[in-house]
Amino acid sequence: MSNQAEHAKTALILGATGGIGGAVAQGLALRGWRIRALGRNAAEASRRQPYFDWVQGDAMQAEDVLKAADGADVIVHAVNPPGYRNWGQLVLPMLDNTIAAAKAVGARIVLPGTVYNFGPDVFPNVTEDSAQRPKTRKGAIRVQMERRLKAAAEQDGTPVIIVRAGDFFGGSRANSWFSQAMVTPGKLISSVTYPGKRGVGHQWAYLPDVAETMIRLIEKGDELPVFAAYHMRGHWDGDGTRMIDAVRRALGRSIKVKAFPWWIVPLAAPFVPFMRELREMSYLWDVPLEMRNDKLLAALGEEPHTPMDEAVRASLAAIGCLPAA
Repeated sequence: MSNQAEHAKTALILGATGGIGGAVAQGLALRGWRIRALGRNAAEASRRQPYFDWVQGDAMQAEDVLKAADGADVIVHAVNPPGYRNWGQLVLPMLDNTIAAAKAVGARIVLPGTVYNFGPDVFPNVTEDSAQRPKTRKGAIRVQMERRLKAAAEQDGTPVIIVRAGDFFGGSRANSWFSQAMVTPGKLISSVTYPGKRGVGHQWAYLPDVAETMIRLIEKGDELPVFAAYHMRGHWDGDGTRMIDAVRRALGRSIKVKAFPWWIVPLAAPFVPFMRELREMSYLWDVPLEMRNDKLLAALGEEPHTPMDEAVRASLAAIGCLPAA
């Protein structure tokens, strides 16, 4: 074993098969970190990503998380229940297991946050210190998650990093507004369906940029406050046309733009978990929400930022929406 490997830090990734968890895991691995990943089907995951140390287990089981966390310097909590089923009942217990494990082994917790914590009363310009008065069930749970992490940091000294960003796009996982509502993965694009209103701004976050931001904060962890929350600016689409125009440029031709059929969401919500998510978060398309990144810039000096055209082209290619070269 090389001297570098002997001194490599270890990151436990909960949710390594997901978009953000997988991106952070790969980025840390390229920087020389040992990557340990907890999975319900570790053997299958290991065949797809053999360079990670896969541990069979479930984030809902405290003993599985504690065992996987042994020797970890960082725990990236990017896990969600399968298919988002029973999200409200399972999310907080899973986080409690992460907090207990981090406290036991002395690890830092890293959480990809969301804008759901905030209600329209603090829109349109939201900072890390804006009041968190969400109007949705999911937002209320997100607030509880961050409160429990803050308590762990202030009462037990468990260091925490939270990175909040806009709507994700990018990567090969089809679990975002971009890939589940605007375009159809695996099909060449003839039209784009846009969920928002004309003239209403929307904030996007390119997933590789989010992962890189989290990684750089992890690398500076000892210089950060014990509880450190940051906002990304990402890509601000001031009137709802910038993302569509980037898709047009990626295709090199004009496309039709259709309005999202919001009327179908209440009908499908009882049967399709993703539709329930859309229904609850629909207000974020009715009003602008723009997060400032001043605090992040102070910590890192810059925000990792892929140009919009490059990010959109890569995103479309990753989900099979561009013709083969």
